[in-house]
Parts: sequence; structure tokens; C-alpha cells
Amino acid sequence: MIVVTTPTGQIGSQLLRQLLDQDREIRVIVRDASRLDHSVRERVETIGGSHDDPAVLDKALPGAEALFWLVPPNPRAPSTKAHYLHFARAGAAAIARHEVGHVVGVSSAGHGWPAPAGLLSAAFAMDAELSKSGAAYRALSMPFYMENLLRQLDAIQEHGAFFLTCAGDLPLASIATRDIADVAADLLTDLSWTGQENLPVFSPDRLPPDGMAEVISQELGRPVTYRRMSIDDYASLLRSEGASDRTVKDMTEAFAAQDHGIYDPDWANAKPTPTDFRTWCREVLKPAADARAS
Repeated sequence: MIVVTTPTGQIGSQLLRQLLDQDREIRVIVRDASRLDHSVRERVETIGGSHDDPAVLDKALPGAEALFWLVPPNPRAPSTKAHYLHFARAGAAAIARHEVGHVVGVSSAGHGWPAPAGLLSAAFAMDAELSKSGAAYRALSMPFYMENLLRQLDAIQEHGAFFLTCAGDLPLASIATRDIADVAADLLTDLSWTGQENLPVFSPDRLPPDGMAEVISQELGRPVTYRRMSIDDYASLLRSEGASDRTVKDMTEAFAAQDHGIYDPDWANAKPTPTDFRTWCREVLKPAADARAS
């Protein structure tokens, strides 16, 4: 039995399809089962609720050999670290209670970074807590998600630009979510691994944002440029969207750490995944842009 959290999310939904394609026995923890496709609901055991609830975990984990763990975002939490630790402490205790042997968690690259890194530091704290469970644990350590650019489709289409806080001429480590799901599926279906490790999951590219803009331009068939924004401007943008002061601090610390190379040590040791940035643009970004334009 494999238990999957966040089965309707960006990574969880892709993972779930892969596991079902292999005819695995799956139990999902989901807040709203109606968001699951009908064909999926027929093939999985569903536990309603949130995986920060010990009672929900006590229903979901008996008999589980492996668990996929991802903490969903909550912008209303007092802090990102408090939010991640709330989930992780409930999870670690339940994993130990039910003697789940293997856990795969979605984390961030950059473990060991010496300075506060906001959202990324919260993920590291989660990993430390889950490691206390006694289960074999793999922290999938990811850099910048390519899918983050989907949030900028309007800017790309209307202004021919996308915006980040990092230097345009320095390589930006990235990853496609489907590759995260691939790695998670491999780990959850082959439980020969032991111990507790951080596993860097990076795309094969070493493109800077300026280079990413060139690829986007070529794949979309129109000019797209990269425009760097300052951390202060990014903080102002978050506040204009209603973010709390704590959320602004968590996010700006994370982007500042990214800009200063938090991913670099893991990048040097990562085994490249299959999806490069051009393939992702062709197979994900362009269809999304075409659908938005139609």
C-alpha cells in the first residue's frame, strides 16, 4: 500500500497517474474528493481530510509500506516554518506509530545553507522532523520549478516579458514537476533503499534567465525578454497582492537565497532528469499559452 498526500496537486496528480498505470494499491489523503477524476476515485481508497490531522493519518497509514509527503501552501499561516513544522510533527509521529517503512518528501535544494532562507528553510526544518520518524526518508531537493512561469503567462503574452529577481546572465537551476513525479514514483515502487538522504532533482539545463527567454521566444514564435526585478520591488508586489508581512519575509528570503547560489552545491551533485527547458516550453508552456489565447 502506497499513501499519497496532495493527490490533486501539481506533483501529486502526476504521481498518482503513474502509480495507477503500474496498478499499484493506492490510498490518498484528500480534502475534497470531488476534485479527483471519477476514473481515479474508482481505483483508489480515499481518506477525507488534511494530513496535519493525527486522526486522518491514523486512518490512512495502517498497512502502508510507503508514503508520499508534500506540505500544501497556506498563506494565512503565522509563518511558513510554523506551517511546515505543524504538518511534519503530526506526520513524523504517525509514521512512527504505524511503522511506515519508507517516506518520500518534497523539499528544496540547498540543505546546509548558513543564512535564513524563508520558505526553503521551512522545508529543511520539515525534513529534519520527518527524519525523526525512524522511516527510510528521501527528501527530494528541488530548485526553481519551471511551472512557476505559468503564473506569468499574462505578462509573457501581453508584455512579452517575464520577471524574476536573479541575474539574467547567471545559470538558474530548474526542474519540471513531471520529473519530480517520475523520481517519486521510482522510489515509492522500489523500496530497496534505506537510510535518510537528500536527493537533488535537477533538469539537465544550465540556462540563465536570458537564455530561458530566448528559448521561450523560439517556442512561442514571438519575442519574450527577461526583466530582473529587485527584492524590494518583489516585496512591494507581494504586499500589493495582500501578502502578510511574514509571508513577504519568507518569500523574499527564499528568493534572496536563490539569487546568492543556495542551489549550487546540490546542482553539482544532481543526476540530471529527462525534461530540459525547451521540451517543457514546447509541451507545457506553449499549450497553456495557446489555450489562454483561444
